[in-house]
Amino acid sequence: MAIKITDECINCGACEPECPNNAIYEGGVEWAIADGTSVKGTFTLLDGSSLEANHKNAPVSNDTYYITPNKCTECQGFHEEPQCAAVCPVDCCVPDEMYVETVEELMSKKEKLHL
Repeated sequence: MAIKITDECINCGACEPECPNNAIYEGGVEWAIADGTSVKGTFTLLDGSSLEANHKNAPVSNDTYYITPNKCTECQGFHEEPQCAAVCPVDCCVPDEMYVETVEELMSKKEKLHL
């Protein structure tokens, strides 16, 4: 499953540079699939809808850092554990029960993001 950042976030920013998929954004910042990935053209999101990779999407949170589940792979294929959770000083990077994915699904997502 994807990782989410809870309301306990202190906005320290330690997690953002650790993400190999550029799935973590500062609160209020728009996100795009193409940010930090090799995706070009149309990309299919977790909900089955499609959008252009460069399309800027509304922030998931305006107040704290956030992780877009469409880019989070729990660091599968990069690291042994999610790096955001490993560096978070307040343990607010936790599994997102709304986005349950198998290791195989996470690895497939990684391959789509990093062609």
